[in-house]
Amino acid sequence: MRDKINKSLKQAMRDKAADRLSTLRLINAAIKDRDIAARSEGQDEGVAEGEVLAILGKMAKQRLESARAYEEGGRIDLAERERAEITVIEEFLPRQLSDEESTEAVNSAIAEVGAESIRDMGKVMGILKSRYTGQMDFGAVGPVVKDRLCAG
Repeated sequence: MRDKINKSLKQAMRDKAADRLSTLRLINAAIKDRDIAARSEGQDEGVAEGEVLAILGKMAKQRLESARAYEEGGRIDLAERERAEITVIEEFLPRQLSDEESTEAVNSAIAEVGAESIRDMGKVMGILKSRYTGQMDFGAVGPVVKDRLCAG
């Protein structure tokens, strides 16, 4: 993942693609910040691939929220810039699961841990996060899991 980002960064420099280069530098900076924090916690090798995916997912989500706010404020130019950054970030994220695939993943995780009540929600979410980081919006999936466990 890091190699892919660095190769894209070098290519953007060669292509003189200023906006793309700017976004790629932001991605690298965010990863390096987490690496530094991880080293201070004793993880000498820095953050793992899953953590990089989580960073990218968070960056995309932040830009989506900013774009919506800019659109509501009538700043279409700024909203378009945020959406362009999202496009660059999403190049490095795995494909997002559809609603049906997310529901199937939730059902599978619930069955796997034998979840029967809301007390098992942490176990279910743990499995989902370990398998689908960067592929699903856990803010949206959490309430689905909660509803399933409360109804069951």
